[in-house]
Amino acid sequence: MKKTTIIKLGGAEGVDFSAICQDVTTLLEAGQRLVLVHGGSAEATALGESTGHPPRFVTSPSGFTSRYTDHQTLEVFAMAVNGKINTLLVEQLQQLGVNALGLSGLDGQLLVAKRKSAIRIVENGKRKILRDDYTGKIEQVNTELLTTLLKGGYTPVVAPMAVSHKGEALNVDADRAAATIAASLHADILLLLTAVPGLLRDFPDESSLITHLSRSQLEDAFQIAQGRMKKKVLGAQEALEGGAGKVIIADGRVEKPISNALAGHGTVIA
Repeated sequence: MKKTTIIKLGGAEGVDFSAICQDVTTLLEAGQRLVLVHGGSAEATALGESTGHPPRFVTSPSGFTSRYTDHQTLEVFAMAVNGKINTLLVEQLQQLGVNALGLSGLDGQLLVAKRKSAIRIVENGKRKILRDDYTGKIEQVNTELLTTLLKGGYTPVVAPMAVSHKGEALNVDADRAAATIAASLHADILLLLTAVPGLLRDFPDESSLITHLSRSQLEDAFQIAQGRMKKKVLGAQEALEGGAGKVIIADGRVEKPISNALAGHGTVIA
C-alpha cells in the first residue's frame, strides 16, 4: 500500500516553493502518493494593495486571525491564489516531470463548505458582527475525485477555495483545507510547511522549538501558538481526529524541506 502524504505549502514570504517542488519529485520516485495544498496570503495581500483593495485581517473572539473576505476581496484572492500561485506551482512541477493537476476546492465540488455570511470579531476590545463575508467551514471532501486522480498518476495541487451549498465561491483556510483532505483520505502524514521551524514555545525565538506533541497536549499548544500558528494547531487536531496518522509542522525555507521534515525536523504531533 502506497503511503499518502498531504503537503501544505505556506503562503508566507520565505517559503521556498522551488525547493519543495524538487523534493516532491524525490517522494514520488520513492512511490508515495502526494496531494499538495497551497496558501497564498502574501501574494493576495500584495495584489490587493496594488489594486487599491488592501486586506482587512480580523480576530475572532477565540483568538483566530483571518482575512475578512467581501466579494471584491474574494476576486483578488482568486486571482492571486487560484490564478497565479496554482498555475506557477503546476508549471514548476511539470518542468520537473511531475504530472501535476491544478484545481481549487470549487472544481468538481472537491471542497464543499458552509458559508459564514456573518462573522463575529473583536476589534479595539469590542465585539462586532461583520456581514457579506465569503468564507466557509469545509463540511465535505470529494474523496472519490482525489482518489481517481491519484490512481491515474496525477499529483493534485489544490488552491484554498471551496464551493458553498448554493454554488458560491468561498475563501477557506489552507491549513484546515489540508487537514480536512488528510482526514478524508486517512493520510499517513499531514505536513504543514511554514516560515518558522515549527511550533515555538517562545515565539519568535527559533531555539524554543517544540519537537514532539501528543494529541493530549494540543489544548496546551493553543495557548502557546501565536497568530497564524493557531490555525495550524487547529488543523493538526482536526486531521488527527478525522483519521490522519500524524502531523508535522516544519520549516519550508530550508533545502529539501519535505525530506527534512520527514526525517524528524519540526514539531511532530502523533
